[in-house]
Amino acid sequence: MEDCLFCKIAAGEIPSKKAYEDDEVLAFYDIAPQAPVHVLVIPKKHVSDVYAARGESDAFLAGLLRTAAKVAGELGLAESGFRLVSNCGADARQSVPHLHVHILGGKQLGDRMD
Repeated sequence: MEDCLFCKIAAGEIPSKKAYEDDEVLAFYDIAPQAPVHVLVIPKKHVSDVYAARGESDAFLAGLLRTAAKVAGELGLAESGFRLVSNCGADARQSVPHLHVHILGGKQLGDRMD
């Protein structure tokens, strides 16, 4: 999608601090971190959110989650734990309409999810 911020990041048109990249997925550090470790994992293919992804293959979604787990491990979060979050739509405060998963960790996170 031509006006999508994350599509531009995936295409290399906007620089990012990469944590991981392959042919299908990009992981990069959030510019406004909410935890000591805060990385976004995005598919390079534009899909607006997890609800829109229901039309994608199971392999597409599984690949995104497997990559998030791999990146969390590479960032040293596997033993202490981490949180995965994917906001969907305006009420969830999804700020960029491109499917993405936040990896949050590096400290004990709060009990609340709001």
